[in-house]
Amino acid sequence: MNFTELINKRKLKKIPNAKLYTRWGKVLDREDPLPEYPRPQMERRCWQNLNGVWDYAICKTTDFTPSVEMQGEIVVPFSPECLLSGVEKVLQPDETLYYKRKFYIDKKFIKDVTYLHFGAVDYECTVTLNGVEVGSHRGGFLPFTLDITGAVRTDENELCVRVTDPTDSSYISRGKQSRKAGGIWYTPQSGIWQTVWLESVPTAHVQYLWLEPDIDRGVLKLRVDCSVGCGVNVAALDGDREIAAVSLQSGVQGELAIPDAKLWSPESPFLYDLCITAGDDKVKSYFGMRKFNMTQDENGVPRLFLNNKPYFQNGLLDQGYWSDGLLTAPSDEALIYDIVKMKELGFNMLRKHIKIEPLRWYYHCDRLGMLVWQDAVNGGRVYKPSVVAILPFIGRIHNDGEKYYKRLGRQDAEGRKEYYEELEAMLKHLQPCVSLNVWVPFNEAWGQFDANKAAKFIADRDTSRSIDHASGWYDQGGGDMESIHVYFVKLPLPKWDSKTMKWAVSKAMLPPQKPRAMVLSEYGGYSYHTPGHVYNPGRVFGYKKFAALEEFQKAYRELMDEQLKPMIDAGMSAAVYTQVSDVEDETNGLLTFDREVCKF
Repeated sequence: MNFTELINKRKLKKIPNAKLYTRWGKVLDREDPLPEYPRPQMERRCWQNLNGVWDYAICKTTDFTPSVEMQGEIVVPFSPECLLSGVEKVLQPDETLYYKRKFYIDKKFIKDVTYLHFGAVDYECTVTLNGVEVGSHRGGFLPFTLDITGAVRTDENELCVRVTDPTDSSYISRGKQSRKAGGIWYTPQSGIWQTVWLESVPTAHVQYLWLEPDIDRGVLKLRVDCSVGCGVNVAALDGDREIAAVSLQSGVQGELAIPDAKLWSPESPFLYDLCITAGDDKVKSYFGMRKFNMTQDENGVPRLFLNNKPYFQNGLLDQGYWSDGLLTAPSDEALIYDIVKMKELGFNMLRKHIKIEPLRWYYHCDRLGMLVWQDAVNGGRVYKPSVVAILPFIGRIHNDGEKYYKRLGRQDAEGRKEYYEELEAMLKHLQPCVSLNVWVPFNEAWGQFDANKAAKFIADRDTSRSIDHASGWYDQGGGDMESIHVYFVKLPLPKWDSKTMKWAVSKAMLPPQKPRAMVLSEYGGYSYHTPGHVYNPGRVFGYKKFAALEEFQKAYRELMDEQLKPMIDAGMSAAVYTQVSDVEDETNGLLTFDREVCKF
């Protein structure tokens, strides 16, 4: 072996398998990726998808000019860091990512108002159409819409998007992205990572739907917000049969009576259709009749309820990462695959971890019957391992209040303000989702601050769902759950004390404000790496590692039978196993990172 071969061999031990494609990524249509309508709960017929091959350039921010020369092609909506984009370059904090493409509009498409929608762009962007700046946006995980009526034209248009992304060099919300990826932290991603699309509508048109079922009264409470004050007609359908109708004014809450309502549940995920008309604008939507709450059962034990009955939620941590698309699934079928496979394995809930998915993912959970816990996206400065990974197990700190902000990376007032702005936007964005039943504002102290205030902020805006205000540790006694994470050690047996109204295993740092359900919001994380389907063969991470598949399966069964089931019998309301799939160095998934192998 010569010197060059030796160096290459050493490099191979450190360099991840950068060509780990999913079955869907292998057959990706570069010209028409993710062609499905991106907003299933507010669907119109008149729209145009702008996904596909764009031009791109990456340059130092100081060198940027509007006329920068393009460097190649990028497949939108895949980030430049991932395989499916065709670029495979990491955008640095001091660089600018520049997109450009031309598209054509038929004059029959144009109505009174034309919108340009972005599912998500990470992190800050400015958008120019035909030389006119039409808007900008900050934040990497939520959709935004730009009114391009004055800039769009029939025939040829040129669209330009300029993006910068500080990733973990700032206080911004970033999820699990890290420029030093490894272990539980993943490859950073930037730029456009959800569908880009056009829509043209009449002057009077629907802009937002608020939907909340009330099964106790047999009604759907709703509000339709329109662009201008106008009358709105709403009809509910069971298949082709209209079962209820109501006329409303824009922005005014009303009700639809749903006689003999068919209740939604994971076992029976029945959805009604909605037809909404505002002037010449017609929108198709749907809803489900269900009720989520936390209350005490007939024995006085606080539990999570579904449709007025105690309901155990058997869940999985779902990171939503893909070996070839990073945060972007390679296809709609790929999204469906994960949900269906987890249902087949006996799970009824997914905790969407530190990520906001495209709306089609929630739609599939709604129609297939998969409960959803939704994490807010964490941010803040660098987290100190001693504070977020060691101190919770050897001592306790009270994390509410200004003097604790810096410990958990929240010393920036602008960052705390931005967190609440994004939290409110997430609550509004996902409010109509049928399957979503728990909000999780903070996870394991990553950027946690004033957790009780955050819980109240959520409760003031949504009374129809439960809140896990501090998943894992630094529990401030708020929300609806006593939420624990357990790795490495035996699962504790919960015991409800009806006299003190507390759980015997409680780790709350402040007295609970009310009886709360006990949930095991993370556990397991057993690791087995499947040869040929591992992202980084030289660096495998897991909470308990197994060399043989049979050992892995046996240990999992023992964990379920000997430790988890007694916890359920003792009153636990939910459990979240880590995790759906392997993610980069983490090989503790039930599926491999490329989704080719199910380990059970």
